[in-house]
Amino acid sequence: MALAGKREAIAEPASLSAYRALERMIVTLELAPGISVSEGELVERSGFGRTPVREALQRLAWEGFVEIRPRSGISVAPLNPSDWLKVIDARRGVEIILARSAARFLNRETVARFHNVSLAMRKAAIMGNVIAFLDADRQFDEVLADASDNQFAARLAAPLQTHSRRFWFRYQSEDGLASATEHHLHVLAAIIDGDEERAAEATGSLMDLVRGYAVTVATR
Repeated sequence: MALAGKREAIAEPASLSAYRALERMIVTLELAPGISVSEGELVERSGFGRTPVREALQRLAWEGFVEIRPRSGISVAPLNPSDWLKVIDARRGVEIILARSAARFLNRETVARFHNVSLAMRKAAIMGNVIAFLDADRQFDEVLADASDNQFAARLAAPLQTHSRRFWFRYQSEDGLASATEHHLHVLAAIIDGDEERAAEATGSLMDLVRGYAVTVATR
């Protein structure tokens, strides 16, 4: 008899689903930087009830994506180009820790999940589908967090990763998708091989790539 607790059969909490929906709208600029919206509008646009949306907004506010103003609605955080550099500089060290740990604690399940992420990223790059790449990038971050067996580093990295996706979506260059995919695949290959040093080096190169984009944007 199949176990009732299969991972795919467990429905995630409504507040987490609402968070994912609103986060995606913010990252893809569907909720434009600096815009003011009401809680009711977000309930309607997300399709979730007031309680899950309210809980999601509390988390988004803590992560710096929105500001909740009593009696004035919700303000989406602006995108200041110079802030991207700060995000990347904060990410670099923790990303290397996560990559090293993932390579060290690799198991059969996470190898399969990393292979799925790799395939998703390749498909997104071939199709030139930026949204699909962002979805695959989020999957990569989630698998990396699980594989690292370091919830402290993962919790620190998560909002920084999302901020970075938002900046990248706004300021991506013409070759951004291909380059980002190539660098992510190098990280994935090193982790799957269980090579901690190569995983750290590939992650550093990925951060260098994104930081280069951030420098260009900040100095325009």
